[in-house]
Amino acid sequence: MKRYGSTVWNGTGKEGNGLVNTQSGVLKDTQFSYKSRFEEGIGTNPEELIAAAHSGCYTMKFTFVLGGAGFTPEQIATKCDITLDNGVITKSELQVTGKVPGITAEKFAELAEEARAGCLVTKLYNCVTTVVATLA
Repeated sequence: MKRYGSTVWNGTGKEGNGLVNTQSGVLKDTQFSYKSRFEEGIGTNPEELIAAAHSGCYTMKFTFVLGGAGFTPEQIATKCDITLDNGVITKSELQVTGKVPGITAEKFAELAEEARAGCLVTKLYNCVTTVVATLA
């Protein structure tokens, strides 16, 4: 399987701007710029796209891990914070909350960590990845 994303950038790094597209068309000519990345400008940026990718991949993996352990989740919600420090992505922090009938908080946390370790996007990153699991 292969998937792609593409970008066209016009102008300089600080004054220019770009358009991001994805194969699926979910992102089509989505704007990004220096301001949307490093300030509060309109548009997206690579770090929030990385955060979305990590939270999405992790959440799906966690549902498979829960199912493999005999639990059926009603809902899993994951937020991911990406830390960019001095030009380096240094950390990806996952915060997951779930409604899972019949599971203890300890088992939920154990399986949350198993999912973090097995997540394909976690394996891709060369930074610290963490997960904080809260049972709703």
